[in-house]
Amino acid sequence: MSGKYDLVIVGGGISGASLLYTTAKFSDIDSIALVEKEPSVAAINTDHTNNSQTLHFGDIETNYTLEKAEDVKEGAELLAGYLENHDPDREMHDKRSKMVLGVGDEEVDQLERRYEEEGFGDLFPKLRAIGREEIAEIEPKVVEGRDPAKEMLALQTADGYVVDYGETTRSLVEQADEEPNVDVFTGTEVKDITPTLDGYTIETNNGRFDCDTTVVAAGSHSLQIAKELGYGQDKVLLPIAGSFFLADDLLNGKVYTLQMKKLPFAAVHGDADVHDPSVTRFGPTAKLVPTLERGRISTVKDFLDVFGLNASAFLSYGNILSDRILLPYVLRNLIYDVPEVGPRQFLPHVQKVVPSVELEDIQRAKGYGGVRPQIVDTKTKSLDMGEAKLVGDDIIFNITPSPGASTCLKNALQDTQQVLEFLDGEYEFDEEAFRAETIDNFPRAA
Repeated sequence: MSGKYDLVIVGGGISGASLLYTTAKFSDIDSIALVEKEPSVAAINTDHTNNSQTLHFGDIETNYTLEKAEDVKEGAELLAGYLENHDPDREMHDKRSKMVLGVGDEEVDQLERRYEEEGFGDLFPKLRAIGREEIAEIEPKVVEGRDPAKEMLALQTADGYVVDYGETTRSLVEQADEEPNVDVFTGTEVKDITPTLDGYTIETNNGRFDCDTTVVAAGSHSLQIAKELGYGQDKVLLPIAGSFFLADDLLNGKVYTLQMKKLPFAAVHGDADVHDPSVTRFGPTAKLVPTLERGRISTVKDFLDVFGLNASAFLSYGNILSDRILLPYVLRNLIYDVPEVGPRQFLPHVQKVVPSVELEDIQRAKGYGGVRPQIVDTKTKSLDMGEAKLVGDDIIFNITPSPGASTCLKNALQDTQQVLEFLDGEYEFDEEAFRAETIDNFPRAA
């Protein structure tokens, strides 16, 4: 196959699908293609077993500043509005209680300050500060067996969204594929991207694509492709593999613990599976791995391509991993994969959420978990927190760790505007119609 397109999107996960949907449905770009190397879209990190199913608003994520929460909130509302509009039967999502739990004087004080003084109560009008009795009504197992002398407080909302991002991706692609100007190619692996006088030539195992502009939304591989084209030379990746433990029917919704300071990874939490509420997942663990995809040895070479094996990369890793908080955390997470020892070491984290859990109640979730690419800046020798985007000449590279899935439609909105600039203003974007299909359907507090 071969073809000439105005826009080619590389990657069929939630990020690529969101951009395909946004450009196909709400712009008048003449020709758009999406290419995905796997036999189907949403096959890697977007599959619902490989992520935490969380739609992050910033209300219970205690590692977010108020400014970051404001930014993430709009992105989450765009996706929540899409789900409200296109998923009335709850096949892609469910709505359940979610809370962040504080136990003991110090944690309770921290949550009170966050809610009352730092502005989170004002930013999130559905969020409530609740005590032990109300916590027990909503999540009985969280209180059962806990020391009654310990103070407890939770910031809770009934409006938590759990999302099957794989099904959501398929929905976005199906919506876009209804348009006559859209082609979707699966089983199509990109071998090379070459700049041309009027755009790019993309060589694949299924032929050549020529395009005026391209967006690479291929997760960890985005930086690999960027470096091949001369971009992002001061960036490397710290790939983190997340995993989960499973238990039977312990929680009704999502229960977060407070974020440990200085850690870029999500605090351990428990939640009921999006499709089977009788299954409770605990995690994620966060293990450093030298691969770009979980369980695929072939991507070790891809990791080495991105890492570069140069002094600045090694020094950056050394600086990050020598941190007295981060290093013990990384070492502990390596242990969680060890049979018998791992569950025993992880158990206290589960008991922080559900005190009555015993070792025989939890088991390692086989086949769960993906790889999240944390970005390392080799100039500052530090982690770049959150999502990363590189913008070049008529090309965008999206590298999207958490909360990339939550803000996928906001990223798509921004990328659509940038793509239209690349295309010299030939086309228009109907942002009003885009918002009418998405965020305008988000149910707000009365």
